[in-house]
Amino acid sequence: MTHDSVGAVSTQYFTFAEDEPFCLESGETLSPVRLAYETYGALNADRSNAILICHALSGSAHAAGYLDGDPTKLGWWEECIGPGKAFDTDRFFVICSNVIGSCYGSTGPASINPATGKPYGLNFPVVTIGDMVRAQVKLIDHLGIERLLCVAGGSMGGMQVLEWAARHPQRVRSAIPIATTAHHSPMLIAFSEV
Repeated sequence: MTHDSVGAVSTQYFTFAEDEPFCLESGETLSPVRLAYETYGALNADRSNAILICHALSGSAHAAGYLDGDPTKLGWWEECIGPGKAFDTDRFFVICSNVIGSCYGSTGPASINPATGKPYGLNFPVVTIGDMVRAQVKLIDHLGIERLLCVAGGSMGGMQVLEWAARHPQRVRSAIPIATTAHHSPMLIAFSEV
């Protein structure tokens, strides 16, 4: 372990929508909903130093450190999160949550559908960026944070950042969308397909 790493981390879980279903933008519902997340650094007394990191399509909540102490399981943004780094965990409380619909611990196609007792599989409802962010809002509320110092992320994570800034401006002091866009053009969709 290097001196500028957050060190060993463990994934945490937050479950909501147990009593009242979580309504998706498609009109479908999920109940319950589980979010996998990790935190790094410490939340200050007035809860004003929290930064939310949003991952790309293929990412997970494991953004920094060594997962469960295994030095081969480095976070996907290890170079940016930690003591003295861009997202300095000596100064900031950094949160990274896995989006709903993912295969990395949050409610997704591999989760058990309570109606059938079997994995959702292809029956998992369509999830939008807006749905992902509304689930993150539930997590931030659970953590007792009224306003985030910053929301940052790249690619699909950047889309989440834009959603936070557009739909929850009172909850975000600053936003860092990286390598992202508000919508996909036909050309981008074609390149992605290739």
